[in-house]
Amino acid sequence: MRKAPFPAPSSTRHWYRPRVPFSKTVGLRENYFEVPHQTCITKDNAPISIDFLIYSRVLDPTASVVKVQDFAGASQGIATTTLRAVVGDIPLDDVLAKRDQINHLLQAKMDEVTQRWGVKITTVEIREITPPQEVQEAMTRQMSAERSRRATVTEAEGKKQAAIAVAEGDKQAAILSATGDRQAKILRAEGFALALGKIFDVAKGVDAKTMSLQYLETLKVMGVGPSTKFVIPMEFSSLLAGLLADSKLAFKKE
Repeated sequence: MRKAPFPAPSSTRHWYRPRVPFSKTVGLRENYFEVPHQTCITKDNAPISIDFLIYSRVLDPTASVVKVQDFAGASQGIATTTLRAVVGDIPLDDVLAKRDQINHLLQAKMDEVTQRWGVKITTVEIREITPPQEVQEAMTRQMSAERSRRATVTEAEGKKQAAIAVAEGDKQAAILSATGDRQAKILRAEGFALALGKIFDVAKGVDAKTMSLQYLETLKVMGVGPSTKFVIPMEFSSLLAGLLADSKLAFKKE
């Protein structure tokens, strides 16, 4: 069996340059894109429309090109499905009131997916939440009723405080009036006590002669009147006897 001869070596060398199918420039600055209005159903079956912004930054440029074909489109699809999943577990009132909590949930859930693409979701911001027209009308009626209730409560509280203030004022006035009357009575009693004390002090210094003269002065006044009958106390005779004795002594000295 004969072996095939090897081909003679060629003296000419050929160089082949590898072909690059495409090139792509990746920016490392923080970027954002808008997710248009998406209709979502809340936990209590209320349809609402939500649009939001997504802020992201590329951490691995190679992975952002090699591991995903269109990051913006893929992120928008992930954002839409994640939004509907998150809103579907929350009642309408909480969706309207807990916007920050929904932002954090969307950011955390999207970041779990985009990490394998070398992209970090930095922020998710819900821009507008639009409930259906009938829900907006119901919210308007509820707000109006709540404002009316608060106005009624405020008015009632004001009347209550005014009544309390008036009653407190009447109470203080009554207390002041009673205090004034008590002080006046005390002052009158003290005045009477002082007057009686003065009278008692003067009475202690009055002797029998002075009393006799007072009786005579009283008889003089009684004699001027039209009365013909007089009631004279028995003590007057003893006083008169003493006065006569003093008169005799006075005449004898003369």
